[in-house]
Amino acid sequence: MLIRQTWRDLRTLSQLARPSRRAGPLADRLEDFYRGQADDYDAFRQRLLPGRRELIGRLPLAPGSVWIDLGGGTAHNLLHAGPGLAALRQVYVVDLTPSLLAIARQRCRDQAWTNVTLIEGDATDVRLPSGSADLVTCSYSLTMIPEWRAAVSEAWRLLTPGGTFGAVDFFVAPHHPRITRRVWPWWFAHSHVHLSADHVPFLQRRFVTSSLDEHRTRLPYVPVGRVPYYCFTGVKQAVTP
Repeated sequence: MLIRQTWRDLRTLSQLARPSRRAGPLADRLEDFYRGQADDYDAFRQRLLPGRRELIGRLPLAPGSVWIDLGGGTAHNLLHAGPGLAALRQVYVVDLTPSLLAIARQRCRDQAWTNVTLIEGDATDVRLPSGSADLVTCSYSLTMIPEWRAAVSEAWRLLTPGGTFGAVDFFVAPHHPRITRRVWPWWFAHSHVHLSADHVPFLQRRFVTSSLDEHRTRLPYVPVGRVPYYCFTGVKQAVTP
């Protein structure tokens, strides 16, 4: 079992290490990046992205709510909702990448989720009505969206007044050591992940902060250093800030 897992990890790492497609639409670049690792995506990211469970655990998943997960990929985040998922009125998983959505489609069948809809589309332009969601989340997706501010603004539009926005992602900040601010952005950039010091201040301006924590985590097969990540939840105000 360990040998098999290691082999799958090495296969994923080889995909992460190969040169990425730099030109063309974002959807094509992401599909080119993820196509070869889609089958191993969840097993590897379960260790790479520890904040997903933490974020979902903070959401007010009230019965009858509508949840939109922007950049939701394989719909793995929904597993962290547990039995409460079935009580939600509707869940939308929005992602640009067909290979990841194919995994999500199979997961929906395996879990017999009848209230989950998959949308292949841009997180900055979701074809759903304004104020249609009680919850909107971005789990390690803002760093992969070039126009991430537009995605946050789209989340604000989709939320009903008083609705909750949640985000978890890797980041750098002015209070981090210089080596952190230099090494990790360089390390992640070739995987289409762009760490920023601007996420948290922007989120705090856009939403009324409910919770904000910073943590650090080790990366699989990286023997030194810990990468920082934040976990944020906030509430949409009734009037545009």
